[in-house]
Amino acid sequence: MIYEIVILAMIAAFLGMRLYSVLGRRAEHEEEPIPTRFDKGKQDAETATAPMRRQAMPVPRAAGVVPAVERGVQEIAAADRTFDLISFLEGAKGAYAMVLEAFWNGDRDTLKELCDDDVYAGFDAAITAREEAGETLDNRLIRIEDTTVHSADVEGRRARIAVRFVADIAAVTRDSDGNVVAGSLDDAIESRDVWTFSRNVDSPDPNWVLDETDEG
Repeated sequence: MIYEIVILAMIAAFLGMRLYSVLGRRAEHEEEPIPTRFDKGKQDAETATAPMRRQAMPVPRAAGVVPAVERGVQEIAAADRTFDLISFLEGAKGAYAMVLEAFWNGDRDTLKELCDDDVYAGFDAAITAREEAGETLDNRLIRIEDTTVHSADVEGRRARIAVRFVADIAAVTRDSDGNVVAGSLDDAIESRDVWTFSRNVDSPDPNWVLDETDEG
């Protein structure tokens, strides 16, 4: 009997050790974080974007710049350390809208502020002719589809950047009685313009002025 008890005790101890060994290893594995499909996706995304983050560290080429004018843009940036092309293009879009609105509304003060003397003189002459004819413009800038740097250079200490604008404009001309004599607000027309802005890089005034307009 004693011999059988000893044998049973040894078997029980052996089974206990096996059970502990299995459960112990399982418990240790359960304490380790198991990646979920969301964690895996996050890890994959981080792995995939790591080269992109390294590539994004240098200042990227701004949208709208073509290789032919990149050298001119670099010359402007070298002459004016405060120059930022992306900010310039955003400002150019704003100036484009402001100048058009001012011209359509006959706002000479705004035009004089935004344009150099020659461009202002051209706008002023057109406004005067329109006023003498008793006509008004009821134009609307629907959207600016594209803004592209057309050319860029530095002449002496004056930087010049030509920007091509592609925009949709609804144009209507009315007579002195308010009757439509040309155009329609229902049909927007695509307009392509190349406007050149200039600025003295030594000037404390950060504003650029419109010094040439052309069709593009």
